Amino acid sequence: MRPSHLALAVLVAAVWGVNFTVIEIGLAHFPPLLFSALRFLAAALPAVFLVGRPKVAWKWIVAVGLVLGVAKFGLLFISMDRGMPAGLSSLVLQIQAVFTAVFAFAVLGERPSRLGVLGMAVALAGIGVAAVDEGASGPLGAFALCVLAAACWGASNVLTRKASPSDPLNFMVWVSTVPVLPLLGLSLLTEGPSRDLDALAALDWPGAGTILYVAWITTVFGFGAWGWLLRRHPASTVAPFSLLVPFFGMSSAALFLGEPVSGPRWCAAALLIGGVALASFAPRRRATAEQEPIEVPISGRVRERAAGNDGP
Repeated sequence: MRPSHLALAVLVAAVWGVNFTVIEIGLAHFPPLLFSALRFLAAALPAVFLVGRPKVAWKWIVAVGLVLGVAKFGLLFISMDRGMPAGLSSLVLQIQAVFTAVFAFAVLGERPSRLGVLGMAVALAGIGVAAVDEGASGPLGAFALCVLAAACWGASNVLTRKASPSDPLNFMVWVSTVPVLPLLGLSLLTEGPSRDLDALAALDWPGAGTILYVAWITTVFGFGAWGWLLRRHPASTVAPFSLLVPFFGMSSAALFLGEPVSGPRWCAAALLIGGVALASFAPRRRATAEQEPIEVPISGRVRERAAGNDGP
């Protein structure tokens, strides 16, 4: 990989890691479900008019939009709004790789190798250490919501594998159109019209900046750059850079938000990232499959390893 391509891969991982700190800042301006809805609205417009017509069946766009956009991001934003630290969120979401492998086995019949199973066990041990650490110092309920968000992410990965989009950027832009109205409806029902209107009326440049970052920088730039790299390099060369996301997520949260990083949390990070690396890159035992199940980096964009495309 050329030095410029290497720098771009690290930049994308940094963008995705810092995204969690930006979400934390945005939650000070907006209720979580409204913030998530605005994020997808900004990601979809005006991009939906530039990427052309959808290239996969609408059933897959709607399914991924509901599971990834409404369930995964709705739960993540609520979790962080209820006290889940930004840095820890960036780490815990890595467990989506384990959920992806489990769902791929149940739905697609893709059996992980013994090394893959070992990696999942190590990753789960990391989640256990993080849960004990968070239970002693923070809201365990918010932690559980973040793990559930990772499970929804894993389910959306398998749905995306089934969809097999030939153009991942086109697919994600159209997927971004689906969650907007459901999230707005849920926000009105659970967060209340007055709270939503107050947040919109108080919109300022820092609040608008968080929306633009999570929509345009994290989604459009991050996903586009990741796909560009994967069109020029093997997935096995590019994918490991996604493991830098928790490093940037925890570091930026410590630097900009003052979040402490305890010894147990670093231990959890080592176990989780190491386990995910084993589970992600271990060979599969499915004899008929030349393709590996998809996984997604933690920032939230789809990585399509089967088609040679990775993205958040």
